[in-house]
Amino acid sequence: MSGSRPPLSGATRARLRRAGVGLGAALLSAAWVPAAVQAAPGAPAAPATAMTPASPAAAAATAATAAPPVATSRWGAGYLPNVALTTHRGKTVRLYDDLLKGKRVAIATMYTTCSQQCPLITARMKQLRDALGERFGRDIVFYSISIDPLDTPESLREYAAKFGAGGPGWEFLTGRAEDVALITRKLGLARANDRLSADGHTDTMMVGDVDAGRWMRNSAVDHPEFLAATILNFLGLRDGLPGPSYAQAQPVVLDPGQRLFQSRCEGCHTLGRGDKIGPDLAGLTQRRERLWVARYIVDPARLRTAQDPAALELARRYAVRMPAQALSHEELGQVLAFLERMTGSRGQPPVAAR
Repeated sequence: MSGSRPPLSGATRARLRRAGVGLGAALLSAAWVPAAVQAAPGAPAAPATAMTPASPAAAAATAATAAPPVATSRWGAGYLPNVALTTHRGKTVRLYDDLLKGKRVAIATMYTTCSQQCPLITARMKQLRDALGERFGRDIVFYSISIDPLDTPESLREYAAKFGAGGPGWEFLTGRAEDVALITRKLGLARANDRLSADGHTDTMMVGDVDAGRWMRNSAVDHPEFLAATILNFLGLRDGLPGPSYAQAQPVVLDPGQRLFQSRCEGCHTLGRGDKIGPDLAGLTQRRERLWVARYIVDPARLRTAQDPAALELARRYAVRMPAQALSHEELGQVLAFLERMTGSRGQPPVAAR
């Protein structure tokens, strides 16, 4: 099966739902999150109800499926399922025995035909890998778990290659829908409101020291330098050298358009440093009409469907198609104003995308 297969048709998704294996369908029950889960600074704490097993029957089924060795911590073996998964290299592995036991990990969900969050999640994780430097692969490993049961090792391998992702220390994984549902529920990667997301999942990343039974929830699309520092601090991997004093800190004044660019665009684009996963955006508002840029940011797929020549050319030149950005009218204007300031363009007041 080719990794470049088109998005699932409505009929196919309906068939999967009837079979109980629809995208994210098994992931929609409330997550059972270990008590040791800690939120990253500034992130909301996990709900108290997330710490109670769904039922004795579910716990028994989990134990029968996992059959792990004796637990070394409350949230290690015995809690984490030992189900089989397949890597993007085609190797069959066990979640606990082969991927988690004795490791420090960062785990997020995705699927290869996702047109919303997944491209940004993967691009940000690549930046995070670079920010971790030599720590990556040695002290911490990444896992990207597909929630689409139709993803194959081939499609995962092709998807990873588009982002320069994968490689030693980073596995893309697929498996049976019921097994992936169990994993995401146990790890706190699934939430009750996933059904409200266009993707069927959120940008959650779980970071854990498995043997110590310590877990922390983060956003996978957070700024990579900040996230790297947060993860290393949580895992006790900082170099121990004293940093600058907080007394020396200066107020940070961040332009709202710059903030949005860094959080939404910087994973795939640069401003004046050449092409990345997507094109260099320096001078964009001089090359393209402002209204076209606004429309493309909000709904690039609509322009491709309408056979817009510029949108089709971008799709031809770059392996990763830009996902739609859920920006408000105000946020869209802030991004456009930032791009104009960075390129010296002088446009009209922000225009709403139509």
